[in-house]
Amino acid sequence: MSNDMTTLRAMPGRQVALVLGATGAIGSAVAEKLLQRGYAVRAMHRDAATQVQKTPQYEWVGGDAMNRNDVMAAAAGVEMIVHAVNPPGYRNWGSLVLPMIDNTIAAAQAVGARILMPGTVYNYSPEEFATVNEDSPQLPLTFKGKIRVKLEQRLEAASRNGVQVILLRAADFFGPGAGNSWLTQVVIKPGKPLTMITNPADLGVGHQWAYLPDVAETMMQLVERAAELPAFARFHMEGVWDADGTQISAAIRRVTGRPWLRAKRFPWWALYLGAPFAPFLREVLEMRYLWRKPLHMRNDKLVAFLGAEPHTPIDQAMYETLSSLGCLEVPDALESASRLAGADPQSVSA
Repeated sequence: MSNDMTTLRAMPGRQVALVLGATGAIGSAVAEKLLQRGYAVRAMHRDAATQVQKTPQYEWVGGDAMNRNDVMAAAAGVEMIVHAVNPPGYRNWGSLVLPMIDNTIAAAQAVGARILMPGTVYNYSPEEFATVNEDSPQLPLTFKGKIRVKLEQRLEAASRNGVQVILLRAADFFGPGAGNSWLTQVVIKPGKPLTMITNPADLGVGHQWAYLPDVAETMMQLVERAAELPAFARFHMEGVWDADGTQISAAIRRVTGRPWLRAKRFPWWALYLGAPFAPFLREVLEMRYLWRKPLHMRNDKLVAFLGAEPHTPIDQAMYETLSSLGCLEVPDALESASRLAGADPQSVSA
């Protein structure tokens, strides 16, 4: 696909960042933060002409992350490449993930740009869950996890050849713009006031979440201190730790003002029945281990460097999320839910 500059936003003196995956959850959140920090944001999309109508504040470039020439052309003159592109719906990881990161690395090497990207929790096996830190062995059990390990190995190799890499690992995303997530696909049904909550975790099993604006803000704070970081800098974010699998449900009840919302168990058995006939269900089932044993990443290294991890209170974060998804019945649902809780939101159980 040829590279097509749809609109120019870069001005003399402004740093330019190329965002790959700017229409996705984390990519859009980081692009917004970059713009707020004074960067000129360049974004690549196969249909740039359509995207410029939606977000004209970005410099849209036509191209495909699988096409090295497109990525190289889009990266011309940039100081940083945000690699936030990922195959949707777990599809085609084997053929897409590594070629895309190879193209990003090649472009970063060509123009002298650093790479900023989110990491996943797929890299670890359940045996390491209790003690996971940034230097833990990466011995994944799943196909997707093994691919992500190879991806990080390639980034480490690139860092030894002059490319600075900043990688922030966070758990399951939620927040405005996170439409393809466990929260929106399983826990709730967007588009109308909620009548039910679904919990995919086994009884009593904790789960870690990450609020998108906090993830993007953390990334920006790391970038702003990039000169103090090594060539390959990897950090873990704590985000929202739901210790027993009930706290997210409790926040949803408070924010919606619906204390009667019932949390039902997710019917994993139905996925097993359908998996032989639906590849997507097989991919989802491969991730079940994350809901059967708690993975609680600590942020000690991040806090030691930044001083504190950006953190939005859970009720505010859930309010912004549900509001963006059309799940709130009244605009003041947060206020009424806070009165209902009558306590520190983090201490209220489901």
